[in-house]
Amino acid sequence: MSGRRGGTDERGQGHTLEAVAAAFLLVASVSFALQMTAVTPLSASTSSQHLENQLRYTGAGVMASVEARGGLSRAIRYWDESDARFHDAPDGGYYTMDPPDNAFGRALNRTLDERNIAYNVHLVYEGASGDRARTRLLYRGEPSDHAVRASRTVTIMDRDPLIDADGTENGTQTVSNASTYFLPDADTGGPVHNVVRVEVVAWRI
Repeated sequence: MSGRRGGTDERGQGHTLEAVAAAFLLVASVSFALQMTAVTPLSASTSSQHLENQLRYTGAGVMASVEARGGLSRAIRYWDESDARFHDAPDGGYYTMDPPDNAFGRALNRTLDERNIAYNVHLVYEGASGDRARTRLLYRGEPSDHAVRASRTVTIMDRDPLIDADGTENGTQTVSNASTYFLPDADTGGPVHNVVRVEVVAWRI
């Protein structure tokens, strides 16, 4: 009986030692693999690509959430007819430091500015001669090499009113009868005024 117990104890100890050795080898292998991958150029590239993708999704998400409430269209129509520029924009006609005081501008500030992300906003549309035209809505400077672009298309109708500085719709002026509005009528005789692609180009500071 004692001999059998001794044999069982020895086998148990042997299994325990094997398990400890296997666990040690597993931990050592994982540690070695992590050390090797931490210094490869590929890992840095993958991380950078992940950050760029995340930034692109953020820009697209901002525009999607704002447009769900009509905010992108209203930002395009946020126009000061008497000064021929966006409301409270500097002399260049577009915003540089502070974004516009509307739903789109506040969403950009909350999502990008507060996270130290620089960005430009461009409006791309059909020009008066039928070519593609581009107007700056907000410009912060030349993007970095790792800048990403997100865009969303908005249709502006002839009957759409201009948006006043306080965010309300103008009671008399529409995009079609405003004399200084930047967006030409690309569908003469039809109800569509123009189709605008809103582009957000963003990069980390």
